[in-house]
Amino acid sequence: MAIKAPATRPANPRFSSGPCAKPPTWTLDALSDAALGRSHRAAIGKDKLKAAIETTREVLGVPADYKIGIVPASDTGAYEMAMWSLLGERPVEMLAWESFGSGWVTDAVKQLKLDAVTKTAEYGEIVDLASVDFDKDVCFTWNGTTSGVRVPNGDAIPADRAGLTLCDATSAAFAMDLPWDKLDVTTFSWQKVLGGEAAHGILILSPRAVARLESYTPAWPLPKIFRLTKGGKLIDGIFTGATINTPSMLCVEDYLFALDWAKSVGGLKGLIARADANTAAVTAFVEANDWIDFLAVDPATRSNTSVCLKFTDDRIVDGAAFAKAVAKRLEAEGIALDIGAYRDAPAGLRIWCGGTVETSDVEAMLPWLAYAFEAEIAAQKAAA
Repeated sequence: MAIKAPATRPANPRFSSGPCAKPPTWTLDALSDAALGRSHRAAIGKDKLKAAIETTREVLGVPADYKIGIVPASDTGAYEMAMWSLLGERPVEMLAWESFGSGWVTDAVKQLKLDAVTKTAEYGEIVDLASVDFDKDVCFTWNGTTSGVRVPNGDAIPADRAGLTLCDATSAAFAMDLPWDKLDVTTFSWQKVLGGEAAHGILILSPRAVARLESYTPAWPLPKIFRLTKGGKLIDGIFTGATINTPSMLCVEDYLFALDWAKSVGGLKGLIARADANTAAVTAFVEANDWIDFLAVDPATRSNTSVCLKFTDDRIVDGAAFAKAVAKRLEAEGIALDIGAYRDAPAGLRIWCGGTVETSDVEAMLPWLAYAFEAEIAAQKAAA
């Protein structure tokens, strides 16, 4: 019997985990006021960059005494800038439960050659945060973009810690309630949860992180784009809109639009609610189908943005090939784009559920996922 395709289709099939779907009201007209063909150091450029910084502070609830800067090379540039500038003053613990966290471990151990304690967990799990020594500097990702596992809260981080916490929050910022008093360095890229254009990073520093920058000089040389101090003092202009290198004012305009859209849907609380609603739709689908499950083992650490799924049906012969075939079928149908698991992650799917995605699109896509699953099971049987 032929498998019948669902009647309803998502209005927007974009479920990529980065770059992510743009805000649903976005059009090219959103960029019409960009300061193109002008110096970013002209008044209009400085004003837009400062507006991006201060609106970020407003939406995320970043404390007034924290510094926010726009830096080169996306989240990677922001996080490596922090590692190269701050680490080495005291012992370090590196935490990893997916590929990007593992990348920071490689930076610390093989590039900076720090004698770091490394704590790792398999995909779908998280390290025991209660075992971490926060009197050391601690590097970690808040949300594992490639594993769908997140830190549930900041309770394990003591207020009286001696070390700094360096948090890669690139798929958490604007979708999760980050405890700023527990985070000394926070980085993200606006291409993630707000669906902005790529290549720019955000670096947020607590007063403790600034004090470290002004009192400690690393043993290794720092490239120009990593230098945050001059003469032992923070280069404050970086955190008021005088960027280290030339930013794309088109991308800045795009980010300003996304921030205004975020405010229009209720700010951070509204964005979290939208992501939670999207994830709830996927949860209901998983609970109703015994052939699929979350990669994240514990619901308490399950992401509400990068939702990672695995197939559990015993009839599947080759898990990786099957998952790729399902993703390819959904893309060919124009139903879901770019939902294959990350290349280093276990075989499965990854559905972006951040706030720029409409819940109605998630709900329309899921029956097609069931359709694609059944179609691939039938194809596998026919080929046997």
